Amino acid sequence: MADTVRENERKYEATAGVGGTDLLPDLSAAAPVATVTDRSTAELDAVYYDTADHRLAAAGITLRRRTGGGDAGWHVKLPVAPGVRDEFHAPLSTNVPRTLAALVRSRTRGVPLAPLIRIETRRDVRHLLDEHGTLLAEASTDDVRATLLTGTGGTASWTEVEVELAPDGDPALLDTLEPHLRAAGLRPSKAPSKLARALAETGQAVPAPEAAPPSRKADAGDHVLAFLREQAEAVAALDPGARRGTEDAVHQMRVATRRLRSAFRTYRKVLDRRVTDPIGEELKWLASELGVDRDREVLAERLNERLDEVPHDLVRGPVRARLRTWSTDGRTGSRRHLTAVLDSKRYLLLLETLTALLADPPLLPAAAHPARQVLAKAVLSDYARLAGRVDHALAILSASPETDTATGSERDTALHDARKAAKRARYGAEAATPALGKAAKRFAKRMKAVQTLLGDHQDSVMARTALCAIAADAEAAGESAFTFGVLYGREEQCAERDEREFPALWAKASDPRWRKGLGT
Repeated sequence: MADTVRENERKYEATAGVGGTDLLPDLSAAAPVATVTDRSTAELDAVYYDTADHRLAAAGITLRRRTGGGDAGWHVKLPVAPGVRDEFHAPLSTNVPRTLAALVRSRTRGVPLAPLIRIETRRDVRHLLDEHGTLLAEASTDDVRATLLTGTGGTASWTEVEVELAPDGDPALLDTLEPHLRAAGLRPSKAPSKLARALAETGQAVPAPEAAPPSRKADAGDHVLAFLREQAEAVAALDPGARRGTEDAVHQMRVATRRLRSAFRTYRKVLDRRVTDPIGEELKWLASELGVDRDREVLAERLNERLDEVPHDLVRGPVRARLRTWSTDGRTGSRRHLTAVLDSKRYLLLLETLTALLADPPLLPAAAHPARQVLAKAVLSDYARLAGRVDHALAILSASPETDTATGSERDTALHDARKAAKRARYGAEAATPALGKAAKRFAKRMKAVQTLLGDHQDSVMARTALCAIAADAEAAGESAFTFGVLYGREEQCAERDEREFPALWAKASDPRWRKGLGT
């Protein structure tokens, strides 16, 4: 996999009347900078690649092949936050390296990459050091010439100043330096990257910035589509992290797919289900594929935490080794499987379909109605659905042993169904929060509390199932299964506690005094 660097930088350009060959002022007086040293002058030559319709530029991503300087090679830069990007390197080669092409595949979706623009830079570099000689940041004056490699082949030239933090540098330093740079007649660059400025100054159609969030007075369709765009963007943006095994990327990507699917179902009066239902099924498939390892990882963490609570004299045999074997069983090659899913035609078609849906949404007449009216009605409909499932679950929980005909499995299923309904109600309310305000936010918070408690109950159900299987494996290997029985008992107690607490939690979550705020 390509090498990775976290880049935290700011770019500046001259205000009117400021000229000269070196725009960079003396920064040695900007504490904690103690010394500024001249390092070198580098000649950099980079060719930037993109699709014909500038998909990478639209996502704030740059892909280039650069020669010159100390980091010649292929580079991909993925946005993290304003001024912060993750930069991935690969050695020089003729074609785009496979490792870097994979990192942008959720954007290109099979469309070929081709040379777009050439940017030549003469860079004068200075190092900002503290009193101990430790590098704080690198500042440079860049003389830039851009040449379009397609169409008319236009050119553009400019000079800019770039200040980049040293690895693990304090971001507050950039705030400290900015007044000194402004005093020298510099201002923050309007373009987030050299590529963005080059495209603008060579007359290219610069991709439109992200749409502003809709106002509370916007139509229902505007609010639903804004939520869908946010979640679809999350899926594409998290794709590189999922490929690289970045912490929580797979989980967050899975959540985004679930939010999309939930919104399709909650707002079926806004978007035509004949179009969204098939997409929802594909999202369900993707979430399932993403969860192959995640569910077992979460369950393994739970079992190990429970084992930490067991007194030492009740731990019999190689329990931790057995748990470790179970948690990794079947996961050999799982990263390859995940990568295969993310490279599959089915996944890329799903992303393309989502993009097409958002570009030309199948809106129904209700989409043009006031958001507060339509979204509140949809959220309350989800609540009614949840309330029905909760009533069924509570009836099973409250039945006396003499009259209860439901099995433990039926009880667990009823609570699990209520959990799924609570999650859908929560996601629907989150989508409606910009339009409904605090009432929807409170509703989502309470639905999350219901979802969390019932999720803990379901985790206990899954843990007990797993413990039975692990105990059977231990016995077959001639090991003691005693401790797994102890863990099973503790999981039963956990489930019983959740069942006792659930009625009171639901009474609070369904309190009509605050729920009226969702009404129209």
